[in-house]
Amino acid sequence: MKKVLALIGTLLIAAMAFAGCGDQQAAKDSKALKVGATAVPHAEILEIVKPLLEKDGIKLEIVEFNDYVQPNLALNDKELDANFFQHEPYLVNFMEEHKEVKLKNAFGVHIEPMGIYSKKVKDLKELKDGAAIAIPNDPTNGGRALLLLQKAGLITLKDGVKEKATVQDVTGNPHNFKFQEVEAAQVPRTLDDVDAAVINTNYAMQVGLVPTKDALVMEDSTSPYVNILAVRVGDENRPEIKALIKALQSKEVKDFITEKYKGAVVPAF
Repeated sequence: MKKVLALIGTLLIAAMAFAGCGDQQAAKDSKALKVGATAVPHAEILEIVKPLLEKDGIKLEIVEFNDYVQPNLALNDKELDANFFQHEPYLVNFMEEHKEVKLKNAFGVHIEPMGIYSKKVKDLKELKDGAAIAIPNDPTNGGRALLLLQKAGLITLKDGVKEKATVQDVTGNPHNFKFQEVEAAQVPRTLDDVDAAVINTNYAMQVGLVPTKDALVMEDSTSPYVNILAVRVGDENRPEIKALIKALQSKEVKDFITEKYKGAVVPAF
């Protein structure tokens, strides 16, 4: 009898050990990705990607941010596996200012043409002398906004400054426009107080603006500011990241962008 009980005990211990190994193996085999994104359109696009990744056994967790600084810091600190909210010029400038950050462009997903909006005028020619114009205050998007204002014929910039332009590089301002530099996410909320504002498409859509209908002027589809999936240097070859890139360039994602945003967001693949 003692031998039988001893045998049963041994079998129970073995079974528990086997179950424990099974649990550990299941945990090891489970795959997950945590991706930081701004709400519109990035998080919306990632929602389309979720079921595509599930087919590969990868669970996608989307972490939403409402600024352009924390997603890169969180990714660099390994709190995220990737982020999706910025274009490469912004990332390059960010890493110049934050030397500890080592990220790279893994894939270009879409273009969000920046636009000029106003609640005061229906045509930029109606802007009066001394009109106030809000632009993003971060270096890359600020320069991009100034380039768009130049393209619209409102100002002239110093030769060769391109996306690095600042308000100090405005060499021609015949109507003496006043520039208010505001955090990109807050620019749409200045529309009641300024005469015009240059707004990133994702933030315009978050406040109910329809870029193709409400913008007085927009960048065209040749804009170099492709929104990218960013990862830590060295992670671009991780199988889960490769699966995410494959899902982002799928027909499902391209069709969603085209049908959902109707030209306000343009696929870049």
